[in-house]
Amino acid sequence: MNTKNISKIRAHDAICGFLYLISVGLTFYSAELNYLWIAVGVGALQVISPVTKFCPVYFVLNKIMPDSDPIQNGN
Repeated sequence: MNTKNISKIRAHDAICGFLYLISVGLTFYSAELNYLWIAVGVGALQVISPVTKFCPVYFVLNKIMPDSDPIQNGN
């Protein structure tokens, strides 16, 4: 596998993990349970992504890193 593809996959995992941590941190810090909807949204997108072959994070990463192979570009 191309090292640029590995970098893209790691960036995807880091962004999704960061969104989960932000959601939990905001919920814990503010005691407002509505911030958990961020985690629910990210999780739902990750669950449906293999079926639809569309992931918003990979969409952006494919545009930012054009010299790597497209991942989940809808094909």
